[in-house]
Amino acid sequence: MRSAFLPFSIPCLGEEEIAEVTDSLRSGWITTGPKVKRFEEAFKAYVDARFAVPLSSATAGLHLSFLGLKLQPGDEVITTPMTFAATVAMIVQAGGCPVLADIEPGSLNLSVAEVEKRITPRTRAIVPVHFAGQPCDLDPIISLAQQHGLRVIEDAAHAVGTEYRGRRIGSFPTVSVFSFHPIKNITTGEGGMVCTDDEEFAEELSLMKFHGMNREAWKRYEASGTPNYDIVLPGFKYNMMDLQAALGIHQLRKLDDFITKRTDLAAFYNRELAGLDAVITPGAVIYPHRHAWHLYTPLIKVEQLTIDRDRFMAELKSRNIGSGLHFKAVHHHPWYRDYFKLPTGFLPVADYASDRILSLPLFPTMTRADAADVVAAVSDIITAFRR
Repeated sequence: MRSAFLPFSIPCLGEEEIAEVTDSLRSGWITTGPKVKRFEEAFKAYVDARFAVPLSSATAGLHLSFLGLKLQPGDEVITTPMTFAATVAMIVQAGGCPVLADIEPGSLNLSVAEVEKRITPRTRAIVPVHFAGQPCDLDPIISLAQQHGLRVIEDAAHAVGTEYRGRRIGSFPTVSVFSFHPIKNITTGEGGMVCTDDEEFAEELSLMKFHGMNREAWKRYEASGTPNYDIVLPGFKYNMMDLQAALGIHQLRKLDDFITKRTDLAAFYNRELAGLDAVITPGAVIYPHRHAWHLYTPLIKVEQLTIDRDRFMAELKSRNIGSGLHFKAVHHHPWYRDYFKLPTGFLPVADYASDRILSLPLFPTMTRADAADVVAAVSDIITAFRR
């Protein structure tokens, strides 16, 4: 057994990030300012987006994006049950009715066929989540949306650096919402970005993110600015700070290297876990793509064991291996269980995954030896608790 605990995830920050944050502190400008603009422009160029709006979190990005739909009572938004609750919560907070469609086995991404079954005259948008960093099949989703006059809002929280058919997520005729939380492929501490090809939509989000103010604070207070401003709509306080962007500027430059290292570790896991019959390794989609490997999420066949998934995670911890739970299906949480009131078996693939999924350690500074320790612990637990 390992002598030291292996965390589920560690942000990979270097001296460049530390120096950039220090520079911001010394400059006296720590909230939204020129570094946010630098990060915005660099990120927009990286994903090949027309417009990008930096924010305090991906949750903020989802909230503003759903508000931008101008949802009316009874309007429906179709999404996946296999996501963090924020995806669904922000639909509710924006006044919409979330509708859950089942997922594909293997990739655990939203099933296009199941989405089509859920479309009604009240549907306003489809929200695919690129699960664990593997892209959903966007072409048929976008085509389906166009047929029915719907918007596509991608929850791309896992998908910084993900590619679909040779194009990066963020470059499509959709709205894409990214996350820079510390466990994501790059981090700004907390933070998010919304990318879109819709100029009017981007301008509205930019207004809503900072009180509906028509002039950014840093532009008002710089030497050439004027302190006057107008409030043109009731907005929020969802702006990104320069202290956050200082991290992102350098994290973005390292992203492709991070993904290469994550991909190597995921391939190692796939090879080494393939021989364990109580483990289902993550499935790969068949269309051309680059998986960003934000998460490595096998399913544990608890029906073959005398313990459940939660006990399995506890056993990993007792062997000095961290893990995560991404995700318990949204409709399994108490509030959403009461909200949806779904009959048993309504979302069978999501239900199966929800009871068996866990996330194994995966971050760029992990070594093959670390990953081997994880595999050994998983194998040991299966042997110890086999039926």
